[in-house]
Amino acid sequence: MIRSMTAFARSDTQGEWGTLTCEIRTVNHRYLEPSFRLPDVLRELENSFREALRKHLKRGKVDVTMRLQSAEQVSDSLDVNEDLVRAVGQAAARVSGLLDNPAPIDTLDVLRWPGVLSVAEQDFSEAREAASGLFDQVLAELVNVREREGERLRPLFSERLETITRQVAEVRSLMPELLKAQERVLRDRFEKARVELEPERVAQEMVMLAQKCDVAEELDRLDAHVSEVTDTLASDAAIGRRLDFLMQELNREANTLSSKSIDARVTRTAVDLKVLIEQMREQVQNLE
Repeated sequence: MIRSMTAFARSDTQGEWGTLTCEIRTVNHRYLEPSFRLPDVLRELENSFREALRKHLKRGKVDVTMRLQSAEQVSDSLDVNEDLVRAVGQAAARVSGLLDNPAPIDTLDVLRWPGVLSVAEQDFSEAREAASGLFDQVLAELVNVREREGERLRPLFSERLETITRQVAEVRSLMPELLKAQERVLRDRFEKARVELEPERVAQEMVMLAQKCDVAEELDRLDAHVSEVTDTLASDAAIGRRLDFLMQELNREANTLSSKSIDARVTRTAVDLKVLIEQMREQVQNLE
C-alpha cells in the first residue's frame, strides 16, 4: 500500500456539553512528529492520542487541533458567596467607623476578595468520551486520505519503471554492435598510423576496451533495483525510506552508465534514465 504523508481530515460532534471539532493535518517529515492543540479540559487525552498516532502512522509531521465550545454560558457558571460578601461588607463598615475620611467600598473590590467569586465546576466526562471517539474517527479518515493520495501515484511509478526496463534492454541489445564498431575504429587507427597489426596487440587493446566499456554489471543492477522497487511498492509496510534509498542506487547506476558510454545513444539513454529516476524520487519524498 502506497501512503502519502500529506493529508487533512476534519469532523465535529455535538452533545449537551457543547460542540467539539477535531482537525488533523499531516505533511512530509523524516520521522513521526506529532503536536497537539487541545482545550485544557481535554489535555489528559494527549497521551492516548499519541499512542493511537503511533499505531496508524509511521512518518510525517502531524498537527492535531481540537476546539470545544461549551453549551453553558459563563454567567451561569459564576457563583457568588453571599455570606462572605455580607461579612466583607460588615468588616468594611467597622473599619470605616474607625477612620476620619473613609473611601466608599467598591463592588469590584468585593468581587476580587478571595472566595467571593467562584466558577462552578463543570462535568466534562461526556465531552472527553466524545473527544476520544471523534479523534478515532478523524484519524481513520486521515489514514484513508493518505492511502488514496498514495495510490494515485502508483501509475506514475509503474510507467517509469516499465520505461526504465525497456531502455535498459535496448542498451543491452546495442552493446555487441557498439563493441564491434569500437573494434573497427581501433583497427582504422592502427592502419592510419601505419602500425603493423599484431594479433596479440589488437587482442590486448580489445580486452582493455571491453573492460572499460562493459556496462553489463550496471544494466543488471538497474534491472535488479527496478524489481526491488516493484516489490517494495507491493508491501503493506511504510516504504518511503526504502524507496528513497533505491532511488539513490538507481541514480548511481545511471551515472556510471553515462560515464562508460561509448555511443551517443547510450548517453541519451543514461540522461533519460536520470530524468525518470528524479521524477520518481520527487514523489518518494512525500511517501510514508
